[in-house]
Amino acid sequence: MKVFRLLLAGVTVLATSLATAEQAPDSIVQLAPSLQPWGQNPVVVDAVRSQNAKGLSLEQIRQRDVQWRATSGLDNEMQEMIEGTVGQELSRLESSKPYVTEIFVMDNQGANVAMSNKTSDYWQGDEAKFTESFKGGAGALHVGDVEFDESAQAYLVQVSVPVVDGGKAIGAMTIGINIDEFEAQ
Repeated sequence: MKVFRLLLAGVTVLATSLATAEQAPDSIVQLAPSLQPWGQNPVVVDAVRSQNAKGLSLEQIRQRDVQWRATSGLDNEMQEMIEGTVGQELSRLESSKPYVTEIFVMDNQGANVAMSNKTSDYWQGDEAKFTESFKGGAGALHVGDVEFDESAQAYLVQVSVPVVDGGKAIGAMTIGINIDEFEAQ
């Protein structure tokens, strides 16, 4: 993706070239199906199955979401989501592809289970990355639009795949693809 910097009265403005629409490039859409097996990773499936079994209420999830957003840095639970067994597996998957900048896994309500980096919020349940990939347990591949990610300081496309157990979606996984890194391959 070509990014141009325009200087207007001392203010830097970022603008993308007209050739790059908000939709994900075809190359990312073509890549997306190859990432679906990541949602069948046994370490990930076990973690999502375990969190689903806790039976958290939506009210509990929303309360945690409020705490999450108010926390600068990492609290103990966030740290475990990154440094624990599942977080380490996500980091391994992330490092296997130089253009992957983040991975996070959600349960059957869209609450975070594990992540390679801290997400901006805990509950993804009302966002397309979850609703379109979980699909009420049917599961589907979802490719988001190109968006500028503040934490990564890069243009990313989020590819979301269902976490599948026994042929049924039990959660979802979102994989952030850095467009510039991908196109440089």
